[in-house]
Amino acid sequence: MTEWGARAEIGVIGGSGFYSFLDDVTEVSVETPYGQPSDSLFLGELAGRRVAFLPRHGRKHHLPPHRINYRANLWALRSIGVRQVLGPCAVGGLREKYGPGTLLVPDQLVDRTKTRVQTYYDGEPRPDGQQPNVVHLTFADPYCEAGREASLAAARGCGWEPVDGGTMVVIEGPRFSTRAESSWHAAQGWSVVGMTGHPEAVLARELGLCYSSLALVTDLDAGAEAGDGVSHEEVMRVFRENLGRLREVLFDAVGGLPTERLCSCAGALAGLDLGIELP
Repeated sequence: MTEWGARAEIGVIGGSGFYSFLDDVTEVSVETPYGQPSDSLFLGELAGRRVAFLPRHGRKHHLPPHRINYRANLWALRSIGVRQVLGPCAVGGLREKYGPGTLLVPDQLVDRTKTRVQTYYDGEPRPDGQQPNVVHLTFADPYCEAGREASLAAARGCGWEPVDGGTMVVIEGPRFSTRAESSWHAAQGWSVVGMTGHPEAVLARELGLCYSSLALVTDLDAGAEAGDGVSHEEVMRVFRENLGRLREVLFDAVGGLPTERLCSCAGALAGLDLGIELP
């Protein structure tokens, strides 16, 4: 794991379509104290940067959102050198103006999940004998501002008019929202709803990583539309139609990420007694 070929500086957590066409991809299996990640890491080079791609749901899309091992995923990325992470995801729009094909770069997050482990610092001994302390981190601004700026600039450069800011509410899944739930989410002033943006963001912060999300709207959520409601088939169709554009934005965003981290994410763990060694 110390060879240059098995190292990366930037991580992209998304589908297999993001790396499948790259030349000279290295597949790396990583073990973590938290079990197996969703899949192997696939390492390649983009814009002179070493990048690790991780299929969030597994390469066969066999993991539903509530069964993803988010802790193992972020730990695995850090263990090979990753310090900046881009997390593209599919979401439903909670306002009519955020229809299918909208790209939103959120600046806020609301957690409405129920069963997911969302911290490394729970005071419980790990299988390797290390015992984390109970640590409380600042999470007022959940996304890296430098990552957001790079994502927005990349989208504009690719001819997309992204939405700068907004709140992503993350639900447990795997079912979609009822009309009542969707209407309530919209009434709170939230922008989009997804199933995978949390706890990715908070776990990245707990490891001192930069994390930013690119939310592709694939449908209007149930409370924001008439008709039969959201379907899995419709979501996947819109996602496939926009995959090429999203891939282009992601790859340009990778090239636009700063080579030196001057954001607050880099110092998120300063002065804290974690009780465990980070990779």
